[in-house]
Amino acid sequence: MARRGKKKGRPVNGWLILDKPAGMGSTEAVSKIKWLFKAEKAGHAGTLDPLASGMLPIALGDATKTVPFVMDGAKVYRFTVAWGEERSTDDLEGPVTKTSDKRPSEEDIRQLLPRYTGIIMQTPPQFSAIKIGGERAYDLAREGETVELAAREIEVGRLDLVSFDGEKAVFEIECGKGTYVRSLARDMGRDLGCYGHIADLRRTEVYPFTPEQFVELPALEKAAETAHSEAADFSGLDAFLLDIATALEGLPEIAVNDDAAARIRLGNPVIVRGRDAPAEAPEAWASARGRLVALGMVEAGMFKPKRVFGA
Repeated sequence: MARRGKKKGRPVNGWLILDKPAGMGSTEAVSKIKWLFKAEKAGHAGTLDPLASGMLPIALGDATKTVPFVMDGAKVYRFTVAWGEERSTDDLEGPVTKTSDKRPSEEDIRQLLPRYTGIIMQTPPQFSAIKIGGERAYDLAREGETVELAAREIEVGRLDLVSFDGEKAVFEIECGKGTYVRSLARDMGRDLGCYGHIADLRRTEVYPFTPEQFVELPALEKAAETAHSEAADFSGLDAFLLDIATALEGLPEIAVNDDAAARIRLGNPVIVRGRDAPAEAPEAWASARGRLVALGMVEAGMFKPKRVFGA
């Protein structure tokens, strides 16, 4: 007798821009969304700390093939630094490790900001997902080990002081991949001689997505009531999804006809046509009738597919 295969879920494809609530881990959020949509496959584009809230782009189905393009995008955070205490986790979760009665002035803070703008070196927090010898740094730190992490190069496009009340300062930062805002709070506190830690953290943007595309969990749960009922109507849920190609903003789009699309889906290169079409592009995407056909590159006037998408 043939064994019955495990039910895989719906072949639903697209991006969901979740406004993750504080207290929920990124992996937990992805599992929740996958369950709500009954999706075959899901993943996120950039971990957001459990204590943080805000933008967590979640890819469903074929959208997972475009995750690297979102991971590399610039991110914007609004965060609050509380002065006078340094904590083991560099946020409210960990115990206090150092204290100071000193408090910075607004002028002290503003003079410090240029030091944290541009290409800088940053040491990640001990409680991070970075792997050391095959184990996550936060697992080693929780076991009491002293974790030594090497400083790495990051890029900060801008760092602005939004408000300051003497005890806390609110900042907004636009930064590149691999930036730890918790480390920024720790390092600024040390440079100011007063210590500091993150008291609140919210991610407001992950390029190319915008705050206008936010979807809150209660709205999804409400729509899921119909989807999970006998009616099994997922149209309300699916309406929250963005097209897969939304993640590819900024990459050259190569428009092709149906015949060329069919050849591309078989893995074959096609001639790039059109007056404005690039002759060379290390990364590009092909579309037919406005729908994503493949990711690839343009070389010597030919589009060469690397990853193809269903019709």
